[in-house]
Amino acid sequence: MRLYETNYAKLLPLLPKSDQVGDVCVYQVRDLEYQLAITESTRYTTLVELWQRSDGELPSYLIPRLTVRLYHDARVAEVCTAQQISRLKPRYDYPNLRMHQQDEKYQVNRFLGDWLAYCLKHGISKQSVC
Repeated sequence: MRLYETNYAKLLPLLPKSDQVGDVCVYQVRDLEYQLAITESTRYTTLVELWQRSDGELPSYLIPRLTVRLYHDARVAEVCTAQQISRLKPRYDYPNLRMHQQDEKYQVNRFLGDWLAYCLKHGISKQSVC
């Protein structure tokens, strides 16, 4: 739970000022651009898509893309989808058909935490609404 709580705290300052569906923030982090878009907003939750913007040189499977649900009442953020994984299970038997790691969900949430920390440390907002 601590990982989810720290991800929530890291993600809040990066979100657009309003919580409206379709709001977008773009951050320049060194020579890369990252985009956050609000895709769903309810009273207690917000669904955000995060991805690395690409100039078309990289295939889509190499571009990091996450969908994160923020639970405002519990103050936690959890990765719902990552790349081609649509529903992350808490644990996987190993080996499994898709060769997910046993703790795949934890690893993806840890990656989100590292990514957010990197954006907070080195990122510059490219839009005034962020």
